[in-house]
Amino acid sequence: MSKKRPEIPVFDHALIETHCHLDYLKQLPIEEILAAAAQRRVQQIVTIAVAPGNLQAVRKIAHTFNQVWCTQGIHPHEAEGYSDAVEAEIVDGLDDDRVVAVGEIGLDYYYDNADRGVQRTVFSRQLQMAAEHDLPVVIHTREADDDTIAILGEIAPSIARKGVIHSFTSSPELAEFCLEQGFHLGFNGIITFNRADNVRAIVERTPLERILLETDSPFLTPVPYRGKENAPFYLPFIAQKVADIKNVAVDELLPVVTESSRRLFKLPECPG
Repeated sequence: MSKKRPEIPVFDHALIETHCHLDYLKQLPIEEILAAAAQRRVQQIVTIAVAPGNLQAVRKIAHTFNQVWCTQGIHPHEAEGYSDAVEAEIVDGLDDDRVVAVGEIGLDYYYDNADRGVQRTVFSRQLQMAAEHDLPVVIHTREADDDTIAILGEIAPSIARKGVIHSFTSSPELAEFCLEQGFHLGFNGIITFNRADNVRAIVERTPLERILLETDSPFLTPVPYRGKENAPFYLPFIAQKVADIKNVAVDELLPVVTESSRRLFKLPECPG
């Protein structure tokens, strides 16, 4: 007999999902996903662009659902598909009032799905774009700490609103550098995994006001729902785990991280 999974907790304070991919979710229609998230007090959601093919898709979702905002950007896996035409499309999208950041951008030397030199160039161009449009950035970095530090060290000072290193799994040195530069760190279901002591150690060292909560759904489903497609309605498990690591009550954590998320992305006040 299979063990019954626990109910998803519902907290008194609203949550903001700062990083998911609604257009990639397949288990349920978006309407049902958003309704289930709202039932768990996940009141606002940022859905993330990653490729030329979904720049318009995430904007359409954000215009269809009042609780959803989006980003515009090209993931390092897709860097070789970047072009002047794609850049022009991103720039055009940045004037959309539902677009709150440039992302998901960065470097990924773990999979090396694109040439590293191309990744660096595309990353730099998109950082400059954020600086010119006064938008924060959503950064993906994996096995690329030195180049991430070098590029951010050069360009980040010109980005007024900084942004977030999402799904942070990198070194304490990169965490310290990014925090010193004014960035937030995003944490997701990885912090619930048995072998993620290194990531939990970063959570412990990160000030509450610099932590963002995310699911990165449909990926990285938290314990105790691993094996199922991830979704924003699992965000309360991330909140509870962060609170446990920080040794604070969820009621103390959520007002801080929710306000940090709202300020970073210039979202309206959470309803209720």
